[in-house]
Amino acid sequence: MESSEQGVPTQRESGLHRSLSKTQVVMIGLGGAIGTGLFMGSGLAVGYAGPAVIVSYILAGFVALVMVFSLSEMAVVHPTAGSFGIYAETYLNPWSGFVVRYTYWISQVIAIGGEAVAAGLYMRYWFPGMPVWVWAVSFCLVMLYFNSRSVGNFGTVESWFALIKVVAIVLFIVLGIVSILGIGRPAVGLHNLTGLPGGFLPKGLTGLWMAVTVGIFSFNGIEVIAVTSGETKNPRVAIPAALRSMVLRLFLFYVLAILVIVTTIPWTDTGVAVVSQSPFVTVFQYSGIRDAAGIMNFVVISAALSSMNTNVYLCSRMLFSLSRGGYAPRRLGGLSERGSPIAAILVSGTGVLISAAVSMFTPNAYADLFGVALFAAILVWMFILVCHLSFRRRNRATDLPVRMPFFPWMQYAGLIMLAAILVTMGFTPTLNLSWVYGVPWVLTISIAYFVWRARSRARLARAAQAQA
Repeated sequence: MESSEQGVPTQRESGLHRSLSKTQVVMIGLGGAIGTGLFMGSGLAVGYAGPAVIVSYILAGFVALVMVFSLSEMAVVHPTAGSFGIYAETYLNPWSGFVVRYTYWISQVIAIGGEAVAAGLYMRYWFPGMPVWVWAVSFCLVMLYFNSRSVGNFGTVESWFALIKVVAIVLFIVLGIVSILGIGRPAVGLHNLTGLPGGFLPKGLTGLWMAVTVGIFSFNGIEVIAVTSGETKNPRVAIPAALRSMVLRLFLFYVLAILVIVTTIPWTDTGVAVVSQSPFVTVFQYSGIRDAAGIMNFVVISAALSSMNTNVYLCSRMLFSLSRGGYAPRRLGGLSERGSPIAAILVSGTGVLISAAVSMFTPNAYADLFGVALFAAILVWMFILVCHLSFRRRNRATDLPVRMPFFPWMQYAGLIMLAAILVTMGFTPTLNLSWVYGVPWVLTISIAYFVWRARSRARLARAAQAQA
């Protein structure tokens, strides 16, 4: 029996409490998308492209914009925790829904491990002798506790985390502009953009394109806005409003923050091949402002914890959705009195702890986890865009409160860019680990689906014979 036969998606995922407000949805969306991808991963991006990383993030932002508009169109029509997994099942086929949800689950588990490792690296600023893995595992346990509470409690905690990040980025941008223009101090000017060896494009178009891969990962998490639709008070109103607010803010935050980084200090001092410190902290260390680097380090730790908190939420809802669809053990679809899928949270947390423990074995843990998670994230984004093409064929655009402009050309452009990024990763020594693990994962999970389907059909046939 196919999963779609087990009830209407929004009905079979009933029991979740619709208690998230529009403001909380906006802050959760910002919190999910502003994490170590910006604060930590931007160092990798700068190392790839130099000052041209500004263009890289604009290109990555374009793909994220197309994806989130497409996803939001579907979210207001189908407000459910399974989100894009349900859409893939409904508008493509059950295999797609199975693969999307499990692939997204594993990618987020790995991503949370990466965030935990990043937070552990940040803590070395104050405690250089403490092993990274100790901090990583400790932070994971704290985030699991927050998520085990009610969704309203989660929304409140995440809103405060996100607010810290937003305020910090705004102040960072303002201070950077003051430094560049020379207000009250000698102007830094634009020399670092074009005056260093190699000019604005020191690594050529290849470097610019490689930085786009990091930029895509930086925006990963923005899709949380659709997952929250299953627990939002009025999704048809809240989701479009949150979308408009979030997309503009994210684009400005990312592009302006990256502009400040590569303008205020030489890109050769912020660009890295192995991540050990946030370029945001490096900028403040150069500024000479007393304790500024320590304060910024606190902010980027908050950013990592915020993303971990949001990603645990995403993981648990995907596993919950799989269970309610009949694709995972029934116990994982259970809810506490507060409306939280505790079993799904604990199983996800176990995977996160294993992922975070990778830092015990390699100093390049963040980059390795980044590469593996990126393959799965890009694959899911491609499924979302393909789902949206099918969704539009069945739904009139005039009936939708959110509409993607220039449909379907924007979707085609996004799909081409995402496919090109996947191919690029396969031929890049530092990122081909994503293919080494990503391709076998997709094959394994596909085999698991067809085995499950065959057993399910056999079980139904035996039941039918017994009744006869």
